[in-house]
Amino acid sequence: MGRIERALLAGSLFGRFSGWRGPWQLPAFEKAVAPGAAGPPLGVRFVNIAKAAGLTHKTIFGGEARNTYLLETTGCGAAFFDYDNDGWLDIFCVNGSRLEGFPKGREPVNHLYKNNRNGTFTDVTERAGLAHSGWGQGVCVGDYDNDGFEDLFVTHWGKNVLYHNNGDGTFTDVSEKAGVAGARTRWGTGCAFLDYDRDGRLDLFVANYIDLDLKSAPLPETGPCLYKGVTVACGPPGLPGGKNILYHNDGDGTFTDVSGKAGITRANGTYGLGVLTADFDNDGWPDIYVANDSQPSALYHNNHDGTFADIGITAGCAYSQDGKPQAGMGATAGDYDCDGWLDIFKTNFSEDTASLYRNIGHNTGDTVFDDVTFAAGLGLNTRYLSWGCGFFDLDNDGWPDIFVASGHIYPEIKKLNLDIRYQEPKTVYRNLGNGRFQEVSQELGAAVLEPVSARGCAFGDFDNDGDIDVLINPVNDYP
Repeated sequence: MGRIERALLAGSLFGRFSGWRGPWQLPAFEKAVAPGAAGPPLGVRFVNIAKAAGLTHKTIFGGEARNTYLLETTGCGAAFFDYDNDGWLDIFCVNGSRLEGFPKGREPVNHLYKNNRNGTFTDVTERAGLAHSGWGQGVCVGDYDNDGFEDLFVTHWGKNVLYHNNGDGTFTDVSEKAGVAGARTRWGTGCAFLDYDRDGRLDLFVANYIDLDLKSAPLPETGPCLYKGVTVACGPPGLPGGKNILYHNDGDGTFTDVSGKAGITRANGTYGLGVLTADFDNDGWPDIYVANDSQPSALYHNNHDGTFADIGITAGCAYSQDGKPQAGMGATAGDYDCDGWLDIFKTNFSEDTASLYRNIGHNTGDTVFDDVTFAAGLGLNTRYLSWGCGFFDLDNDGWPDIFVASGHIYPEIKKLNLDIRYQEPKTVYRNLGNGRFQEVSQELGAAVLEPVSARGCAFGDFDNDGDIDVLINPVNDYP
């Protein structure tokens, strides 16, 4: 196989989940290699072309040397989507803010980049009506009004924003009219469009991290809140957890909050971050998975009657392999063993492993997962604090590989002589086709190894050359 050049647009902490299942999938382990063996040379590398491609706006989020509140530590998602239906993926990057604020007219804003179809992008944010400022968090994409154009939903600390795609290259903020703006102190994070009741209209799920009012939030010194002996922002333990929200699409441009009636508020954990929706039990109804920070993660099983039940604990995908809560950050789904059942990969805080939950429902008839993190060879990189992640086919061999974006939340550790770093490299795991993965980051070029404080990542073939490119949105740095 010849060398494949991949663009690394060095996307979504809380971005669009792009699972795939199709006729190309092979029976489980059909092309398996011997256990423990490494695969053949990849012939693939990534190149960071972001600035050359026109992604020239820095993502601002919190302080660069010190953070006072946990709010300043999360960060921003991103998405590939074709907003103008020209067959080429465009880019949306969420932006943030700082406590000290900015002069009027100089606030950081979200950015929409139009694909020029020649490997470059043009910033059309102002023209599109998307120059919104605030503490942006995640983004999800979906055509909620079935007009053929994909709309945008962006979560914030504070009011969330639903942008209706007008079909002429512009968007309109319809958040208040649609009933999805939320409360001022609500901290929205991951989100996803899904048709949970199969009525043909996309509904909306929003995870909420913390109900945070800066007027009453604790300061680092009051705890004191310490990490490695250094005073840092407090939380999330000790702060009031946010409640996840399910909005039903009423079909007239408005949504109704059905969270209580649907059972969404009766989850076992809180502090929700990453969100994905997928049909985990192959019953034809979408379920919802939420990676929770410091508490058991949630798997909302769709009961087919407009309600959900959190079965994460009994299904085996809420805790670590030794039964402990983890600080979940991001999550993605994919059929890594090609058995026809979607599996879950979840990223976690530093000094812990990521989690790979293999779906074994075909063996039991129930929604059951087996934590195979160590058996799959993924229990290695415990230094990294990882966020956005995705299953994607790195080498087009039919087996989903894994990409992970990492970056610590405490800039204060930059002054310490620790093995843990604030800026961290990306990690790529190659699927060997035998249930195991091999880390191949070193083979993929300097762009993968370049340390950044990454948050979101998104996946898509922006240049239509037949392979998947990766978009990363780091904090206080350039995409």
